[in-house]
Amino acid sequence: MQQDIKKAALDYHRMGRPGKIETLPTKPYSSQHDLSLAYSPGVAYPCLEIKEHPENAYEYTNKGNLMAVISNGSAVLGLGNIGAAAGKPVMEGKALLFKIFAGLDCYDIEIDEKDPEKFIAAVKAISPTFGGINLEDIKAPECFEIERRLKEECDIPVMHDDQHGTAIISAAGLLNALELQGKKIGDIRLVVNGAGAAAIACTNLYIELGVRRENIVMCDSKGVITSSRTDLNDMKRSFATDRDIHTLAEALEGADVFLGLSVRDVLTKEMIRSMADRPVVFALANPDPEIAYPEAMASRDDLIFATGRSDYPNQINNVLGFPYIFRGALDVRATAINEDMKLAAVYAIADLAKQPVPSVVNAAYNLESIRYGREYILPKPLDPRLLSAVAPAVARAAMHSGVARRPVTDWEEYEEHLQEMMGYDNRLVRRFADVARCQPMRVVFGEGNTDHMLQAAVQAGAEGICHPILLGNAELISARAASLGLSLDSVEIINPRHPDQKERRESYASALSAKLAREGYTWQDSYEKMFERNYFGMMMVESSDADAFIAGTYTNSSAVTGIARDIIGIRPGFSTFATMHILNTKRGIYFLADTMINGRPDAGTLADIARLTAGAVQYYAFDPVIAMLSYSNFGSNLHDSASPAEVHRAVGILHEKYPDMAVDGEMRIDVALNKELRDRTYPFNRLAGKDVNTLIFPGLNSSSAAYRMMMEMGAGEAIGPIQIGLNKPVHFISVEAPVQEIVNLATVASMDAAIYLKAGNCRLDR
Repeated sequence: MQQDIKKAALDYHRMGRPGKIETLPTKPYSSQHDLSLAYSPGVAYPCLEIKEHPENAYEYTNKGNLMAVISNGSAVLGLGNIGAAAGKPVMEGKALLFKIFAGLDCYDIEIDEKDPEKFIAAVKAISPTFGGINLEDIKAPECFEIERRLKEECDIPVMHDDQHGTAIISAAGLLNALELQGKKIGDIRLVVNGAGAAAIACTNLYIELGVRRENIVMCDSKGVITSSRTDLNDMKRSFATDRDIHTLAEALEGADVFLGLSVRDVLTKEMIRSMADRPVVFALANPDPEIAYPEAMASRDDLIFATGRSDYPNQINNVLGFPYIFRGALDVRATAINEDMKLAAVYAIADLAKQPVPSVVNAAYNLESIRYGREYILPKPLDPRLLSAVAPAVARAAMHSGVARRPVTDWEEYEEHLQEMMGYDNRLVRRFADVARCQPMRVVFGEGNTDHMLQAAVQAGAEGICHPILLGNAELISARAASLGLSLDSVEIINPRHPDQKERRESYASALSAKLAREGYTWQDSYEKMFERNYFGMMMVESSDADAFIAGTYTNSSAVTGIARDIIGIRPGFSTFATMHILNTKRGIYFLADTMINGRPDAGTLADIARLTAGAVQYYAFDPVIAMLSYSNFGSNLHDSASPAEVHRAVGILHEKYPDMAVDGEMRIDVALNKELRDRTYPFNRLAGKDVNTLIFPGLNSSSAAYRMMMEMGAGEAIGPIQIGLNKPVHFISVEAPVQEIVNLATVASMDAAIYLKAGNCRLDR
């Protein structure tokens, strides 16, 4: 196993472009004019502006978003003093984390200098380049003086993450662990094993939170740090105890909390058993904890246990803090990271762990349900909410403590900015949710017995997006909800098969048989169908007992869409209905159709799909610019009676009957999305100069492959499939779709139903 990991790690760092980071230009550079602005002579103008007003460096350069990770390689991870060059992979990794978690650009800088004075001088000399400096892997006790001096002598935030990062994250975990164990921080007895930079920083921060100094015992490699010892430096001496104890085992008797920042296997099960009731043990030695997880958990059943490892619950991971702390500090151009800012981060991280966990986090860790408790005292590192929880808290603290040079004035705008800088602007989804919350409608979820739809219904109800109604067996749903840790307080459950629904089944059967008597629906046939959730749910909408229906589909969705065609009906003036996906990508928002209903549409059907999609795109306040896709361009393969010919004829229909519609084709997708290529090669096209935002596919094979490939490759967020063309809000989605996708569709359904109710028959497709 060790050899496998070694080979994989070496290949990861070596293959392709060696290393883990690169720099990319952010301004145009393709023409001589661009280069004359980027460099000489144009670059002189921002230089002069900065000379006159140094703070303008934040306006004209990347300083405000640029970090440095700086080390001398004297204490690298658990590897020790391996030197500056050998530490570079770690610093590159830290730079990578700054970028992916907080959108901060970062240079790793390895300084081959162990003399503290020379190291300080070097870092101070290059500090004007950066908005913040993260000191990393510098051994104690030199690290204390290095950080202190640089904080005093630089006018940007400087933080030694090995000290304060571990302190902040472990402190957040400690607050929650003590709350769960029913203990007050001012009463606990704390034992710290290890007296290096991280241990001292953690202990100092715990004191800030309320731990009493007289209740702390600290141990180093020689045993308990007592006042009788003569080998102590100033840092250790401040934690010396007068108690007559000398070993870790003696110190732990009756202790409430153990914090280990030392070496593996120094803690035993017997030591943990000697601690007070409901103890907390943080064994943070890297890479192996002071006691192995299985042994610790076998020692007693009232223990809360945390390590620095990702393969066990309750990981104390600095990545929960440093990207977001520096993000908040840089965004207000703070001159320092002070105690107020660190405490703000502690409380923000601790509070986030108590919030319901988004489905995307459960999915990232392949877990069914993560919730606050003894095995979840801290957020997971991949929780996307950390950015918007921690960075604003730090920024506020910087402002309140007087170290912010550019205060935030609009916090809602700032939080939107945080989301945008991470790539995908989800304002569209948030806008839908805001509209839906104004008038939450009754949305029926057809497959209430399935985990994803059950979780989605509960989440949608909790967020106030809709009033969810689950169809299914109430006992089974309640049991499943309990196993997932879900509350059903905001959810109504209806079992179509239950005797108490007999009157409703009869009423629905009468309405359906009367509507479709000439299509083979007798009353008895209709009544039998009401035991099926899809028939029952759609009749709830048709009979105004609910406002929208989400049908959970399996591999073959044609039967479900056929039921909708019969019960809900296709809008007058159209021959079909369709579904559309909205893709929210870094490049912009795109609308794709048809993604579910029409397998091999003919020209008339394609024209109807384009019309329906155009109406839906306009509903979302976009001007539709439509490309009708195929594998060929503008008549080059009309001998093929399939895709190109049908698409070509569909375009002809649209041009003739709807001449004002911005649509053209048939065309390949690269031609559709590259307007320069399209306009240069086909100057006659009707979309000249326009960016296509709406893609109509020639069939389900191509549409399904396209959007699913984009999703798997991480191209963006999908909303859909959104039904367009039926008379009422009925939507379809796979029961295995991610929970957030179902929630997004429920949001659209609720919003759609509210608009439908207000306007009488207004639909997304108008």
